Amino acid sequence: MILGVAEKSLARVLVPVIVLALAAGAGLAFFIAALVRPPELPVDTNPAPLAGHTLCAAVVVTFASDQDMRAAAGSFHDDPKARRVFVDPPSISLLAVPGTDLKAWAQELHVRLRTAERVTVLDSDATAAQLKLTAPPPKCPREGEY
Repeated sequence: MILGVAEKSLARVLVPVIVLALAAGAGLAFFIAALVRPPELPVDTNPAPLAGHTLCAAVVVTFASDQDMRAAAGSFHDDPKARRVFVDPPSISLLAVPGTDLKAWAQELHVRLRTAERVTVLDSDATAAQLKLTAPPPKCPREGEY
């Protein structure tokens, strides 16, 4: 007795193979992206003294008095863009989480902090590029300080 073997159409075989290959490729892409993605930077928005830190990419908010500066320093505790908060009378220097547009954040802070006298962006890479220095400073690391 000879039993007939049912033949599967090419489409019924190819579709699962293609779906499996795509799923495996997507999984591999996510795995590789996780390996090459830089580690998350720590977030600590408790105000700390600026002394001993050399910032190269930050937003600096200057106030008329230490009292105004201290009153504003606590407002950055829940700011999702703030990664580190440094105080140096009468100013606050803010390091941002990676990916934050410093100029846009500075404009937002200028509107939000009415007691601030000045809000400036410190970006040594942009400044060096504008000045076309022959010996530019070292590239600012993503942490925002040397």
